[in-house]
Amino acid sequence: MLILAFDTATDSATCALVSDGEALAESVTEPVALLVDVDAALRRGGVREGQLDGIAVGTGPGSFTGLRMGLAAARALSFALDVPVAGISTLDALAAGTPGALPLIDARRREVFTLVDGEPAVLPPGDLAVERGTVCVGDGAIRYRELLEEAGAEVPADADEAHLPRARFHAALASEFGPAELVEPLYLRVPDADKPVRTLPA
Repeated sequence: MLILAFDTATDSATCALVSDGEALAESVTEPVALLVDVDAALRRGGVREGQLDGIAVGTGPGSFTGLRMGLAAARALSFALDVPVAGISTLDALAAGTPGALPLIDARRREVFTLVDGEPAVLPPGDLAVERGTVCVGDGAIRYRELLEEAGAEVPADADEAHLPRARFHAALASEFGPAELVEPLYLRVPDADKPVRTLPA
């Protein structure tokens, strides 16, 4: 199965073209440059019209803007190439890169996106129940390294690729493909633009 996968939930957008579990092309860029990397991956893999079987896209949680960009790209490519789409949790893909690790994505506002009992959640890093020896990965682990290591967790070096939600893992986790419009982003909290504006009394 030939799958194009990408994730734009974090500051480091990842892209991969995967054929039956083998990565034919991989890249790491910024979310705004995603389509350039997608085009390069398809060219590098020599993909012709009708050969692509599906698209796996990261659904977050993560940056609101990044998620919207990724989902919009997936929907446009699905329509243009006539292929189905599968949505994959960015946290699940991040965890798949280092089995047994706790994925942590920087949620800003002094919070992290993570998995609690296998379910996505957002909370202050100080509220994490981290057991000694737990390996923590992701840009949230990098940002709160000192706090996590004081709690007994292990955080790989900042440059370690374990901190990236590599798109090849999105492809590996993808099993159910369907219409692109049914794939929804996982926000976990309301975007700032959607919050009601408080007005001061006259």
